[in-house]
Order: sequence, then structure tokens, then C-alpha cells
Amino acid sequence: MTAPSRVAVTGAAGFIGSHLCERLLALGHKVVGIDSYTDYYERARKEQNLTDSKANPDFTFEEVDLVEGDLHRVLRGASIVYHMAGQDGVRPSSGRQFDRYVRDNILATQRLLESLKETPIDRLVFAGSSSVYGDAEMFPTKESALPRPVSPDGVTKLAAEHLTLLYTKNFGLPAVSVRYFTVFGPRQRPDMAFARFMQALVDRETIEVFGDGEQTREFTYISDAVEGTIKAATADVAGQVFNLGGGSRITINGVLATLEDISGIKVRKQMLPAVPGEPRHTGASINLARERLGWEPRVSLREGLTKQWQWFQATRAAGSRSSAGDSTSR
Repeated sequence: MTAPSRVAVTGAAGFIGSHLCERLLALGHKVVGIDSYTDYYERARKEQNLTDSKANPDFTFEEVDLVEGDLHRVLRGASIVYHMAGQDGVRPSSGRQFDRYVRDNILATQRLLESLKETPIDRLVFAGSSSVYGDAEMFPTKESALPRPVSPDGVTKLAAEHLTLLYTKNFGLPAVSVRYFTVFGPRQRPDMAFARFMQALVDRETIEVFGDGEQTREFTYISDAVEGTIKAATADVAGQVFNLGGGSRITINGVLATLEDISGIKVRKQMLPAVPGEPRHTGASINLARERLGWEPRVSLREGLTKQWQWFQATRAAGSRSSAGDSTSR
């Protein structure tokens, strides 16, 4: 990483964004965290994500809506901008929810790009998604593969990525896109698979599996995703796109077997119809990131799942103690 500087992180209170803020602060940077606390999930959980960062004197937080806020003010002086904000999730992205995806993924990105168009920054890193590949024809999938999103979420993520690279081509904005392949770890969003699986396990409920469980996914541990993101901010790679994947694919049934072994709790599955818009398989070619960014995933699926399970258990225990204390005080 280059010498410490002032950087900005949109979506700072989210899962990946909050981990990124902590890592940047640990590297000695002054960080401006930007978030509007959209109601995708509970605000309290997002505020909790920022607890450690807010305790650091080098961290400043701005509650700003990217579509309507004064971005020139909050971004002033930042040499690197990490655009992590956006609306995620394949299942809710159709129907009445589609407007939210257009606003939070496309319009918000366009407003940010406009505010940076004439601002001298060293790099904009756009948080893309493997959902742009859809049902890819080849595995592992290279960045050069034709994007074929099969969900409205993937469509809006691809549009935002294209906008970002358009501003690089037309206005010289030094932007890079990183396409994440299912990131997991502590603080994972509650709607994501591993978080749902763990909640069902501790509640002794059946785990809903959409499809036959033999669909495969590429999973990437949070610290690996963060390190790849930071490397994309400093390498000489403006205008390029990089896959950030964990390095291996596994079936959902395989994930559940691993989680059963880690937790010691018997998994009970409820098989449900496959969800339209979810690809059968995902798998990343990460050779380009290895070669151009000097990046390599370090945390295996089992090690990462163990860390997330330990965090989940600790958080649950802390919540129980807090509830007991509140009950006593009343």
C-alpha cells in the first residue's frame, strides 16, 4: 500500500464496507465513511458494524444519500474512493423492488461519477459482482467472458460497472472494477446463505435449500476480498476489471456438510424450488488478479466458515446477555 492518505468508502456501514474501513485505518489512512443506512436490513446492525471504526480518531462518518447528497463536500480531499454502496441480493430484485435497485446501483453510481469527473483522485474502485456473468458458459469464468446476467440485480450491477468504465474512457477517471464472488465471514448480511444457515442451526430449524443443493458457488472470505480491493486501488490497472474469488467451488450440500461438522449440530434440510435468476454454477478465474494485482486468496472455506461460526456464536451470546440486562433493569 502507498503512503497513508485520505480515502473515502461509500457503503461504509455494510458488510464489506465496514471491514474495508477497519483495514484501511489499520494501514494508517484517514477514512471518511459514507452511508445512508438504507432499510435493506436493520440500521442497528449496520451501526454495530462501525463500532470499531468510529472509535478511531482517523475515522469520520457522513450519513449521506449518494443520489441526493452533497458529494463534493464529503469527498473533498480524498485521494482514493472505494464505491462499496449498492443494493444486493438476487431474490428481491424483481417486481416492485426493482426501482430500488435502479436507484441504489445505477443512479447512485452515476451521481458519484459526476461528482468525481473533474476531481483529481488517484483511483476509484467500484464494487462489482459475479452476478453479471449469470449462467456463464465456461468455468472458471474469466473477466473477458460475455456478461449474461439472469437477474435484475445482475443487470443493474453490470449497468453501474459499464457507467464506471465509461467515465474512465470519456473523462479519464482512473477507475477499476472488482467482481466479488459470494463474500462471507463475520458481519455477513443476514439475508445471505451462510448467515441464514447458521441462524437456522442454532434455532434448530430446517434449512431452506433452493434447488437440489448440487448447485456450486465460489465463496470468498472477507479478509481476502478486502485485500484484493485495496490492491486494486494502487496497482497500475485503471480501466480494468478483476475477479475476486476464493479459489475453489463447492456445492451447497458440501457447504452444509462442512457447517454441520464445524457446529456439531445436525443439519435438517427443506428442499424448495430453484429461484429464477440464480445461476446454477459460479466459478472465478483469478489469474488476472494474481498477475496484475499480486493478489491471492489466503483463507479456505472451512477456515472461514469456522471464523464466521465463532463470531456468530459470540454475537448471539452477547445479545442474550444484553437482553437479560435490559430485562433486569426494567
